Amino acid sequence: MAGSHGRSVRRRTFVLGATAAAGTAALAGTARAAAFGWSDDGSNYVVDTGADLVFKVSKTNGDLTSLIYRGTDYQGYGGMNSHIESGLGTSTVSLRQSGTTILISVAHGTLRHYYAARSGENNIYLWTAKADTSVSATRYILRVKKGLFLNDEPDSYTYAPTTVEASDVFAKSDGQTRSKHYSGLRVMDYDHIGWTGGGVGLWIVRSNHEKASGGPFYRSLLRHQSADGGGLYEILYYGQNQTEAQRFGLQGPYVIAFTDGGAPSSSLFPGTLTTSWADSLGMPGYVGAGGRGRVAGVGISGRNTTYPYTVGLANPAAQYWGSARASDGWFSIGGVLPGTYTLTVFKGELAVYTGSVTVTAGGTTTLNTIAIPSSNDPGNASAIWRIGDWNGTPAGFKNAGLMTYAHPSDVRAASWTGNVVVGSDETASFPCYLWKDVNSGILVHFKLTAAQAAAAHTLRIGVTTAYANGRPQVTVNDTWTSAIPSPPAQPSTRSLTNGSYRGNNHTFTYSVPASAWRTDTGQYNVLRIDVVSGSGTTGYLSAGTAIDAIDLLA
Repeated sequence: MAGSHGRSVRRRTFVLGATAAAGTAALAGTARAAAFGWSDDGSNYVVDTGADLVFKVSKTNGDLTSLIYRGTDYQGYGGMNSHIESGLGTSTVSLRQSGTTILISVAHGTLRHYYAARSGENNIYLWTAKADTSVSATRYILRVKKGLFLNDEPDSYTYAPTTVEASDVFAKSDGQTRSKHYSGLRVMDYDHIGWTGGGVGLWIVRSNHEKASGGPFYRSLLRHQSADGGGLYEILYYGQNQTEAQRFGLQGPYVIAFTDGGAPSSSLFPGTLTTSWADSLGMPGYVGAGGRGRVAGVGISGRNTTYPYTVGLANPAAQYWGSARASDGWFSIGGVLPGTYTLTVFKGELAVYTGSVTVTAGGTTTLNTIAIPSSNDPGNASAIWRIGDWNGTPAGFKNAGLMTYAHPSDVRAASWTGNVVVGSDETASFPCYLWKDVNSGILVHFKLTAAQAAAAHTLRIGVTTAYANGRPQVTVNDTWTSAIPSPPAQPSTRSLTNGSYRGNNHTFTYSVPASAWRTDTGQYNVLRIDVVSGSGTTGYLSAGTAIDAIDLLA
């Protein structure tokens, strides 16, 4: 995927290594669970799935306090339980069994959280319902004891010795950086994350994220390991580098799943999971399959078939997406809550079409071929030269492949400075990010024909996001300087340093007069790009921006 250095693929699985020696010893004494059912040990509800899994939920706060699979308790590190956020505190916790399903309900203020177990399954199904901002974010963190799995996906390894930024980005002694933020994946790139070793796989299968925010390309923390153990996350709302308002309502299920070491069953994946057994559990806000609809499109014309296309649906209450078929642009998005949505077609991650669609319960809204106007795709414009591709990402630019799983200061990054010459591998030479305090003032050298130099031209710079209102001001041949453009709306939090280039794509345009060009066709014209802003601090936290494409139109 773009900007991932080959680290992300469609439906990516994270697998972390073979079991460490201590974990292997622990697994040697396995014991099979008893019959399906539950008990009360005074402090916890104890649920036996009737398979190989027994788990406990605190009656005081709804924490997951024990997670025993084949006799080994995987739950907990650093004295902490698994839970929503960092723990809800005092809550009302209740249990109800309905045939072959046990449901534990947790109420904390306006938030509701649920654990469900099914007879004979090594799975825990979870739902979370958030009604307002009384809980700042919405994440579930599964905390796993140290020594049970060996980390072989090291980018999120958070116990390196030196702090690089804030309290969550670190550097090893060899100069490589680590952070729990460095997932390398967009939401649409994975169904499940987890660890495997010693004949055991432990996974979180994500939900469909209909009540999350940020769309299909959003990146957030997925897992980490520290000196105390490891954590797997389901992020339902996270404010960092967020492009959308928070959505509220019941989200789920997402699933904690144990296997014999292989991947979890695809029947648990979002889009294929069938939970008709949950229809009668009485969770407020729950909408079964019969109360949902589908959007199907017969095709999309006007595509550049070099790129993948994604169709997104979004309104203030829910979001969905699906891939368009490469051959003709056909798409189908199911499980959609009734309502009217903005439909967006993305070329890569660049929006090139928007429309409106209404979904009804139990129905399929079928759309005729969507025609993308040629002018909607900036890549269709005739250009004298172009650096990068108009696809909504910095893919192909220098260091772009590293930045979704490393800090810009990482020793593996090529120099952020250095000027470029059009016609000499200019995209790979141009840095994917520009900062006011790091590499502002980069120069682009190019030649024009006599006819081209005799005319005014439009220069375009496309960006994918910005930090601290960083935006480009340009100077041509030290004789003409553009006005300082107004900053577009962008997330106000960190982005370029915590693994995400994704923001609100924006194109800056500059009308360069003919008098700015050099008339000697043997000479190079020189474009200088400066980052301007009164915000930000220093270094990689100075005002900055991520580049999508730069071109000079004919």
